Amino acid sequence: MRNCAARITAMLVLLVLAAGQAGATAPPDPLTGPATWKTPEWAELRGQVLAWLESSGADVETRQQAAERWPDSEPPEASDRLAYLIETFALADTNMAALTAALAAETTPRALPPVDWLAAPECPKFVSSNGRLYLGRWAVQQQLYDEALEQLDGLATDDVADPAGLLFYQTVVRQRLLQKKAAMESLGRLLQGGEQVPRRYLAVAELMRLDLEGLEDDSLDHIARRMDDIRRRLQFGRANQKVQEIERGVIESLDKLIEKAKSEQQQAQAGTPQGSQPSQPAPDSRILPGRGPGEVTKKDIGDGSGWGDLPPKDREAALQQIGREFPAHYRDVIEQYFRRLAGTEADQK
Repeated sequence: MRNCAARITAMLVLLVLAAGQAGATAPPDPLTGPATWKTPEWAELRGQVLAWLESSGADVETRQQAAERWPDSEPPEASDRLAYLIETFALADTNMAALTAALAAETTPRALPPVDWLAAPECPKFVSSNGRLYLGRWAVQQQLYDEALEQLDGLATDDVADPAGLLFYQTVVRQRLLQKKAAMESLGRLLQGGEQVPRRYLAVAELMRLDLEGLEDDSLDHIARRMDDIRRRLQFGRANQKVQEIERGVIESLDKLIEKAKSEQQQAQAGTPQGSQPSQPAPDSRILPGRGPGEVTKKDIGDGSGWGDLPPKDREAALQQIGREFPAHYRDVIEQYFRRLAGTEADQK
């Protein structure tokens, strides 16, 4: 008993050590880990808004109206904090007011309004970062992915009112532009947010994760997406150098697939020896389905044996046997044969 107990103890120790070593050497999952960002509290945003109002240079009435929008507790209408914040900016900033009006207008095709003022040194970072996020989100919704990427890239989660939205739309843009590595990076940071991430983002994020993990360069799926991207760009009337570069890439990928298919076909043909014997014997002889005229190649086999010259009684018995063992149309074929045979014999006589 002591030896048995000692062996069991030793095995348990080894298993624990092995599990510890496996845990230490296992590669970390890029989509798990502690969150590297946090959603700002209402009080934090409110303080930033009030500080901006003091330095905005707006008149007293406008500042009072904006301050009333930011009470001590968060109002229900502020569920979309980014839009709520931009509307506040528009009350005291003429540039932001013009931007929101331009984005609300219907234009075909869609295009970004002039936003150079967002990058100007005199524009506060609080306004600039959230304005770019708002503009980038709108551009994604309009399928203007290049313009959206220009606005969203470089933004920090600490500088915006909706960090989850920033990471979500960064992932969407990068996925649509087939930037897999960058998309997986922003997606990982988004999923690390846990309960901070709205459910609507999480549901789509999981789908994007599965989609990105299965995406392979130069595959038919990859080619099809680039062709769809070309169609989208041409729909906006943009037959520029970027489109031509994507088109050349599609052609190169198609050429690679064709060459790969040819190579595989040649290898398959080379692996099949000429005149090789079949690996399995032929199946047993059997009557194949179908109807035919009942004609056979005539050969002179002599008349000494009386071959094919059955008495009527025996012939009928044979036909009945055929009718019992085979489908009905085989009897028709045999009867046609005998009739032709009888007709040939009559002609010869």
